[in-house]
Amino acid sequence: MNEPEPVHTVDLFLVERRQLIDLLESLSESDWALPTVCAGWSVKDVALHVLGDDMGVLSRKRDGHSSATERLDSWEELVAFLNDWNERWVGAARRISVPLLIELLRFTGDDMHQYFASLDLHEMGGPVSWAGPARAPVWLDVAREYTERWLHQQQIRNAVKRPGGKEPELFAPVLATFVHALPQTFRDVDSPEGTHVKLTIAGESGGEWSVVREAKGWGLYVDVTSEPHASVLIDQERAWRLFTKGIDKMESDAKVKGDHALGERLLDTVSIIA
Repeated sequence: MNEPEPVHTVDLFLVERRQLIDLLESLSESDWALPTVCAGWSVKDVALHVLGDDMGVLSRKRDGHSSATERLDSWEELVAFLNDWNERWVGAARRISVPLLIELLRFTGDDMHQYFASLDLHEMGGPVSWAGPARAPVWLDVAREYTERWLHQQQIRNAVKRPGGKEPELFAPVLATFVHALPQTFRDVDSPEGTHVKLTIAGESGGEWSVVREAKGWGLYVDVTSEPHASVLIDQERAWRLFTKGIDKMESDAKVKGDHALGERLLDTVSIIA
């Protein structure tokens, strides 16, 4: 039984952003106005949101800039705050032209990569909220930022019906990052020590992970040899959609064996702030 290897994503930011820019430059005027899965947001709105996320990371984390925010005492308050913040940003940024938006995304993409490449990825940083309240290694925070940009590109691709970004070198790190939400998903499940729930994500970008009950709580592992008390099988396409609330567990077509309550709990995993 071993802890998962760190998910290395720094150099993937350049690849992801290059693909995004190529996609955006190919869109027609009508494509930019198409609706996305993000309620009330068009393709352009999602691209503006990515720009806002980039600017927020660079300002807050690289430059140490802080903007006054109210104290947030619960997950629900955090979600509501960020939803409002994002809506206000996108509403104000709609005045940005498409050519300027693409130019800015190219600029912030390069700066994001340079910033992440400068970090000690194995230092401990702040929490990754959906993975739990404890401090997390910097590589996990960077991987989270990568998954967010990959996800938004998928939302745009789905809206304009231009598939892409599913090469294993881009997709596998997304799934390997998302599963770090599993211990947080089980945090309130009071099972006996040694309880083992196994997740198998089928597909060339998938893999096998286990969440195991220990004295200190639940932990994420690979190569667990004990028989699982519950096992869940889901294909890679449904997995990323499930973990980002693009589908619910009734639509996931997941196969649960063993303790169904434990298996169903795993299907409640959310790997975004939502």
